[in-house]
Amino acid sequence: MWRCLRARHQLTPCADRTSDIRAQDILLVAVLRNEITRLPHFLQYYRDLGVSHFLIVDNGSTDGSTAFLAAQPDVSLWETKASYRDSRFGVDWAGWLLMRYGHGHWCLTVDADEILTYPHVDQRSLHELTTWLDQQGQRAFGAMMLDMYPKGAIGAVPYVAGTDPFVQLNWFDAQGYTWERQARYRNISIRGGARKRVFFAQEPEHAPHLHKVPLVRWDRRFAYVSSTHVALPQSLNRVFDARSRLPSGVLLHSKFLDGVIAKSAEEKQRRQHFTHADRYDAYYDSVIADPDLWSADSVRYRDWQQLEALGLMTRGDWV
Repeated sequence: MWRCLRARHQLTPCADRTSDIRAQDILLVAVLRNEITRLPHFLQYYRDLGVSHFLIVDNGSTDGSTAFLAAQPDVSLWETKASYRDSRFGVDWAGWLLMRYGHGHWCLTVDADEILTYPHVDQRSLHELTTWLDQQGQRAFGAMMLDMYPKGAIGAVPYVAGTDPFVQLNWFDAQGYTWERQARYRNISIRGGARKRVFFAQEPEHAPHLHKVPLVRWDRRFAYVSSTHVALPQSLNRVFDARSRLPSGVLLHSKFLDGVIAKSAEEKQRRQHFTHADRYDAYYDSVIADPDLWSADSVRYRDWQQLEALGLMTRGDWV
């Protein structure tokens, strides 16, 4: 929390519309850089789901993202060119916005390449989900990140800005996930998916964590510890405990659009995305080589019912 308080001095308001926020609004918080191709679909998807206001930090975009976001009537925007890595990969900046504006609101904290789906998403809004959680006395909702990818080389088909990325990225790994209970924060760590299978098969302990707590009825005394993987107080991390009979969702991950090749080359040089950046040079090199992530065991994506049937999400007692 102290880091978040200090981090506010690194943020310069670019478009402050926070006076428009109403008491019952669901807020979305994001930190991003150079996401102009994803932003039209990202914003519209979450508007349709029930998000009323977006609180966004732009970390030095050069592709027009800043001007695009500043022009959106439901976006409040801050800029910073400070180190993403030194801000705990944006957690300090997001934490300040949550502390300052999120208190008492249901807040969804996601990256620009994460699209939340959940049971009944085709019929029920985020307001219906959060109302049910309120009625159960629950303050958090968990979601597993699911790496989505195309069949064939990831750079083979250019993405058209504004379209649904999961028309193109329509395959995923349905099996091979590990669940491990971790005592320190009372969370369940999930690893697996295409990145573990393809890039970290020899070092599975370095594969990305996939468990997240993205949706929280925020309190200014709360804090994220590591991205949205772990939060405090510890009770927020019980979202994957089957004994609680809580629903859970999936964050469809659009990382592997064709633009990831150029981004990986840039991020390998910037060294802003990993604590031990040198460990991930081979990972960046593998992505730059334009791999095919598809395998004979890959499953074609259909809908949330499919993800539930595969055990990747659950409706719990939200029937």
